[in-house]
Amino acid sequence: MKLIALLGNPGAQYKDTRHNVGFDVAAVLAKKYSHSTPRAKFQGEIAEAAIGPERVLLLTPLTFMNLSGASVLATRDFYKIEPADTLVVCDDFNLPLGKLRLRPKGSAGGQNGLADILRRLGTEEIPRLRLGIGPLPPGRDAAGFVLTRFAKDEQPIIADAVQRAAEAAAVWAQQGLQAAMNLYNTES
Repeated sequence: MKLIALLGNPGAQYKDTRHNVGFDVAAVLAKKYSHSTPRAKFQGEIAEAAIGPERVLLLTPLTFMNLSGASVLATRDFYKIEPADTLVVCDDFNLPLGKLRLRPKGSAGGQNGLADILRRLGTEEIPRLRLGIGPLPPGRDAAGFVLTRFAKDEQPIIADAVQRAAEAAAVWAQQGLQAAMNLYNTES
């Protein structure tokens, strides 16, 4: 079994904000691969999906972004999922708008939800898929920027990136991280 943790903030006021692109990817994956209604569990919503032959849990933590690790840890512990079988999908204002970047491990790079997950799971060896929502405008506060909505001219770019991120997560689940990196880290 594999786990895809898709990060965002709960509540209507955060819908369609830059910080919630993980939730947007979750919706695409659930529509395509899940035939079950998401259940409230582990301080989040969890849906079972079949991606090719793989059984995958789609988790959207409802703890707010900066506390995402509590939900991911509870899910991981209950299902006994290995770090390499966990993929975290989150936003990144350090990446250009629409750019995808998959990595097998590393620091949180300023993403507080990912930082909480790494801290609670006790390892930086968690695969992650970051979606570019930047660049952060000069002099702009990062915390405020990630809670803004996309401008009209940015919406088609992020909609395409969300679709590609869902595809990348599906490739990760079926073929592994290296295959997903080869396909999606090279796209512009």
